[in-house]
Amino acid sequence: MIAFVSGPVAALAPTTAVIEVGGIGMALQCTPQTLAGLRLGQEARLATSLVVREDSLTLYGFADDDERQVFELLQTASGVGPRLAQAMLATHSPDALRLAVSTGDEKALTAVSGIGKKGAQKLLLELKDRLGAPVGAHIGQQGVVGAPVTSGWRDQLQAALIGLGYASREADEAVSAVAPQAEAAVAEGVAPPVPQLLRAALQTLNRAR
Repeated sequence: MIAFVSGPVAALAPTTAVIEVGGIGMALQCTPQTLAGLRLGQEARLATSLVVREDSLTLYGFADDDERQVFELLQTASGVGPRLAQAMLATHSPDALRLAVSTGDEKALTAVSGIGKKGAQKLLLELKDRLGAPVGAHIGQQGVVGAPVTSGWRDQLQAALIGLGYASREADEAVSAVAPQAEAAVAEGVAPPVPQLLRAALQTLNRAR
């Protein structure tokens, strides 16, 4: 198993980072939050999980070992593959997922693209004794441990776009263009879907060019 990769960032795409390791470019599937922390040409160290299929080998990259561990634990639930597990981590931090499961927060899980009400109920049952309790340092006034990583969607989206090579002005304009989508999600009581917002923002930038 490849536990982590370390080296300069050779390329960045909306869902992928390429890390140069010993002269070889390792392509890693990453969440927007992980990609936002990377910069072209700079050194990076990402925890990894290798998913082996009959016709493919896919390496997933994470900001730290905790994310990698939760990614792997999520896949022990029936019906959860690597893509859905990654989508869950793109919507919620590891601690937010632990909190949602430990408190039976169905709404938090249905905020993830691809998870409906019945699926959320099933996941809550299957994961209850697997993810463990939240490990955050403190509990907020409303008892929230480890807030969803999408709570600062504007900063995450802008950082991701700048990391992909866009100028700050272009990133600002793209974020403003997709703001109505994010605000609509907030109005419905769900976390703004950062991966979908990133794709929409990139489409806006491509049209502008």
